[in-house]
Amino acid sequence: MRTERISGDGPAERRDVKVVVGAAIVVGGRVLACARSAPPEVAGRWEFPGGKVEPGESETAALVRECAEELAVRVEVGDRVGRDVRMAHGRSVLRVYAARLVGDDQPRALEHAELRWLSADELDTVDWLPADVPIVAALRPLLARL
Repeated sequence: MRTERISGDGPAERRDVKVVVGAAIVVGGRVLACARSAPPEVAGRWEFPGGKVEPGESETAALVRECAEELAVRVEVGDRVGRDVRMAHGRSVLRVYAARLVGDDQPRALEHAELRWLSADELDTVDWLPADVPIVAALRPLLARL
């Protein structure tokens, strides 16, 4: 994704906006939430698993790779959940996709302090990172229907 930034009276500067993908992994009407272990300023706050899309990588391929690296699971990526969420002073955008586990894989907290499965009624029991809050709101009605 490319954006333009106007600086003063000069020409527009082009810059790339980094895409960060997240997985709303849903099993049995519950979504997986992950507590950050680092960096210190966000440790203990909750997010959806995922990470940066690498150059030349599709968003779905990045999400499959990130879930394997962070949780040791295989996922099948579904539809988008919610809207794009601007992060890092507009330098990044978060895109979250619904996902399901493949086979009998069970997530392990390889890079997170803790994992929890949350129902629609439990979504407010954890302290979400600001970028994930709009996704939680979009996810609530989806979970309530399951």
